[in-house]
Amino acid sequence: MNTKTLTPKPQISCIIPDWLQECLDNRNKSDNLSCSVDTALICQAFEFAYKLHEGQYRKSGEPYICHPVAVAGLLKYLGGDSAMISAGFLHDIVEDTDVSIEEIEQKFGSEVALLVEGVTKLSKFNFSSKTELQAENFRRMFLAMAKDIRVIVVKLADRLHNMRTLQHLPPHKQLSKALETREIFAPLANRLGIGRIKWELEDLSFKYIEPNAYREIQELVADKRADREARLLEMTENLRRKLDQVGIECYDISGRPKHLYGIYRKMYFKQKEFHQVYDISGLRIIVEKNEDCYRTLAIVHDSYRPIPGRFKDYIGLPKPNRYQSLHTGVIGTTGRPVEVQIRTVEMHHIAEYGIAAHWKYKETGYSNTNTNITTEDEKFTWLRQLLEWQSDLKDDREYLETIKGDLFSEDVYVFTPKGDVISLKHGSTPIDFAYRIHTEVGNHCTGAKVNERIVPLDTPLKNGDIVEILTQKNGHPSLDWLNFVVTGGAKNRIRQWFKRFHREENLARGRELLEKELGKKGFESLLKSEQMRIVSERLNYHNVDDLLAGLGHGEITLNLVVNRLRDASREVTQVEQNSDICSEKYLHKPTQTLSPNNSHPIAGVEGLMYHLAGCCNPIPGESIIGSVTRMNGISIHRQGCSNVESVPGERLVPVSWNTANENQGRPKTYPVNICIEVLDRVGVLKDILSRLMDNNVNVKNAQVKTNPGSPAIINLCIEVSDRQQFERSCTQIKNMSDILNLRRISQVE
Repeated sequence: MNTKTLTPKPQISCIIPDWLQECLDNRNKSDNLSCSVDTALICQAFEFAYKLHEGQYRKSGEPYICHPVAVAGLLKYLGGDSAMISAGFLHDIVEDTDVSIEEIEQKFGSEVALLVEGVTKLSKFNFSSKTELQAENFRRMFLAMAKDIRVIVVKLADRLHNMRTLQHLPPHKQLSKALETREIFAPLANRLGIGRIKWELEDLSFKYIEPNAYREIQELVADKRADREARLLEMTENLRRKLDQVGIECYDISGRPKHLYGIYRKMYFKQKEFHQVYDISGLRIIVEKNEDCYRTLAIVHDSYRPIPGRFKDYIGLPKPNRYQSLHTGVIGTTGRPVEVQIRTVEMHHIAEYGIAAHWKYKETGYSNTNTNITTEDEKFTWLRQLLEWQSDLKDDREYLETIKGDLFSEDVYVFTPKGDVISLKHGSTPIDFAYRIHTEVGNHCTGAKVNERIVPLDTPLKNGDIVEILTQKNGHPSLDWLNFVVTGGAKNRIRQWFKRFHREENLARGRELLEKELGKKGFESLLKSEQMRIVSERLNYHNVDDLLAGLGHGEITLNLVVNRLRDASREVTQVEQNSDICSEKYLHKPTQTLSPNNSHPIAGVEGLMYHLAGCCNPIPGESIIGSVTRMNGISIHRQGCSNVESVPGERLVPVSWNTANENQGRPKTYPVNICIEVLDRVGVLKDILSRLMDNNVNVKNAQVKTNPGSPAIINLCIEVSDRQQFERSCTQIKNMSDILNLRRISQVE
């Protein structure tokens, strides 16, 4: 490995922290930083990043290398190994230079390359909307976390330093970055138990999102600091003396700083005044052993009056992020409430550093499989759920809403009949519990017992409840469940069941109809044939299964499918291009006045009267055909329209959309009628309309039909410019998890 020292230029030598300078000075010594840190690798990564970022500057005007150095320093502070620290130096290399991931792997190894790839920004990818960009960003981030949980720690360090220097960005970028940090990255830090990063990210976001409230609370905290510190000092001396008397070794008793955003949340969401927030004044007591925690709790309660309902035992029931501590609220010497936290040294280390306190590679020697999410225990159940939603939730908005809701949720702890602890989102019901146990348990749930008593399925569960699910083989989900389940996993499984049930039912019916008409002989091979694929495409279906499901649902007729199949088999000859049959007795003054200099919107009917057929509402981009009528000129239909099935061939006119001058003589929008079958819930129509609005599609008419216990039917008349816009809009609607079916219809039913 190349050990040549790079001497930094004078103007940036000040950015090199002591720990990095020590690496550079001692890289060849055997007693370097620690046996678990490859000093030479760290130095090589710094020198490589320094060289490639040379000449680049941040918005603040400082050399860009300051940022990767700061990120690497944060990772060292969190106890990261040489691969993490090196990834901190290199995390922006792929985006900002011509260096590829392959080159990083060649120079620094697969471990560093995996971490760098996991945190590389996605600015080189093009997406159709900001929502789609953000959703894709998080999808990739969670997949990278599944490969190696350290990826998100590097990402958090990157985000923390960017938030510390956010003042150099324009106000609109400050706000967007702060919102994303508060909604995603701070909750992720919390889920990983990295309290120090979580608190700072929340306070920095708070500063830019609610600047007035931030300054107000900052001033309130500063004004009362002297009195608060005096009260806490008196309590500290009293408790330390009593702990010494009973022989409990106390490592530390100190005031616990409350971060500003935590105070704001309690004041805002619980409608409390500043003096009513209990844990603005707080003490943290750190002892040696678990049993000492409970003995200390007894002394605290004996010395000060406990506040009812303010005791929480996170030692017996740790949080999902492995946080452990005893929390209690007491009335202090001056009659003011004080929150006391009691924990061991190890618990305190985990509370501060979270996942960084127990790296797998520190315990057993690192390997890629050791940090793979599939081999982890229940510590990362929440991450497994996020990964499951990657495939379940295709709609970007819904995916973002779901992961934000899950990351922010408070947890309730319940027990299985065997005594296993299950953590659920606050407000969860027995149905949420059933789907957490297993999808099939939820799908066949018919009742529930809580603490050995039968309860309604919409009963909110409380901490300590013992839950038993009653199932039956013929049981199945109810649409009503969607009105009260709160976990994303349960909602997705219920929706999937209804989608699968309806599709499989329609698919089986369509196959049966077609097989009865054509006979069993060669039927299976026919379904896989090129002719069948052509028929599906001409009838505007993506594949043969979609065509069969549409046939079973009644979207298209059996006669239409059979006729199109026969046409495809005979390789339909091109219709004669002869417009002589359009005699004057059939044609009148054109319905659209066109200047001779303008190109006609439809080729093949120049100078003739025509109209777009209302039965199928053709739009640009679709195959069309003209039909000569007796009184209204030429009627333009979509290829495959059932109304031209019986029209004699001599009355059919070959026509097409004129693409030569698309903006001349053509209407801006065309009406299309669609029918949507959807799981009924509050706000579903609003969500559909918002997706149409995102694609600049106007809704001309809307009708909703509901029936209790059954899917709702939504009929819409929308105005689109072409087939591409129509299909893009339909795809986004179909990706919504509540949508059972979407089909195009001739008119609003």
